[in-house]
Amino acid sequence: MQDHIQKSGGRNRSDNNSPRKRDYRQEQGPGGAANNHHHQQQASGRHGDRASAAAPTGPGITVDMTNFRKPGEKTYTQRCRLFVGNLPGDITEDDFKRLFQKYGEPGEVFINKGKGFGFIRLESRTLAEIAKAELDDTPMRGRPLRIRFATHSAALTVRNLSPYVSNELLEEAFSQFGQVERAIVIVDDRGRSTGKGIVEFATKPAARKALDRCSDGVFLLTASPRPVIVEPMEQYDDEDGLPEKLAQRNPMYQNCASFAFREREHPPRFAQHGTFEFEYSQRWKSLDEMEKQQREQVEKNMREARDKLENEMEDAYHEHQAMLLRQDLMRRQEELRRMEELHSQEVQKRKQLELRQEEERRRREEEMLIRQREKEEMIRRQREENFRMGYMDPREREMRMAAGMAEQYTAANQSFPPMAAMAYEGHSTLSSPGGPSAMPGQMMSASANTGDMAGAW
Repeated sequence: MQDHIQKSGGRNRSDNNSPRKRDYRQEQGPGGAANNHHHQQQASGRHGDRASAAAPTGPGITVDMTNFRKPGEKTYTQRCRLFVGNLPGDITEDDFKRLFQKYGEPGEVFINKGKGFGFIRLESRTLAEIAKAELDDTPMRGRPLRIRFATHSAALTVRNLSPYVSNELLEEAFSQFGQVERAIVIVDDRGRSTGKGIVEFATKPAARKALDRCSDGVFLLTASPRPVIVEPMEQYDDEDGLPEKLAQRNPMYQNCASFAFREREHPPRFAQHGTFEFEYSQRWKSLDEMEKQQREQVEKNMREARDKLENEMEDAYHEHQAMLLRQDLMRRQEELRRMEELHSQEVQKRKQLELRQEEERRRREEEMLIRQREKEEMIRRQREENFRMGYMDPREREMRMAAGMAEQYTAANQSFPPMAAMAYEGHSTLSSPGGPSAMPGQMMSASANTGDMAGAW
């Protein structure tokens, strides 16, 4: 529907401005102005009928604005912004909104009454295209409106894109500079990337930030060291072009009217061989051919330079990867060597600990063996002593028993102080019958008794 509206509107305007109809109006003579005015009234009536027919006529007619929005399309962007020129000087903002009221609620309205132009932003691109097709050249208070899409001042051109960059990746990459309204990778007729793209920001500061950052630094979108080249986007109008009525308003056309008339004096034609215009036309064609050959040569040189750079980059990338692998291998070898050293130190410590434990165990075993031998030797001596005492003289046995008891008493009293030992000896002497003087008699009586027992035996 939209394409049909644009084609039909463009066809009607081109028919009205065709050379045949201009010649017809010029040949009308004095009455041509009136007839022309009559035709203009009919044309304005047709525009009014078209605008009134497009507007809602009753409460039963509703239009869903979401049907005019593509899936995933953002609303109220710069691409939905229209320039409206040739406005009346007494127009108000309400009149301006009322002119676009059937195309939805506007997001931005600006009017410069002094210069007679304004801007309005609609919800979607489709609604803006419909409004432009329907309202362009529509008379308003005797002045035909001129409606065009406003230039996008926050759009950038991105070159040197990798073939693996998509629309989503491009938008994600440039979102760090500000809100991105649209990001498109330009493709050829087969859907292959041309290495170029368009990024449209919502504000000028975001576009300026992206341009400065990418110009001063190196911005990479993929793993390949292939930086993108960012430039301001050149604005072109490839939809409306240059109509005849706008060409006549061009200052250069008005200042050189005689030259323009001379240029438009002859109709389109093919130059005849051997004529002046054919000769210089051939020279123009030769110049264009030379430019084409030079461009092709430059493009060829650039392709060869790109291929060479890509090959060098590929080789350098493999060399870089090999260097990283070597560094990683050396690092792993160094870690392995340190781990082996730590393991050997741990094994050495463990061996030393085992040796110390073994020495301690041997020492304990030797001590236990020595104690066992001493105990066995003591038992053997005790047995021999007991055996000897069983066959010796009783008096000698008593003497040895007394000597043994004295030795035991002396060994037991070595831990007591000397004064305590002396007190103990004095107490023993005094407590014996007869006192100190009785000790020899007792010993003598004990010896006598022993002798008697031995004589009796």
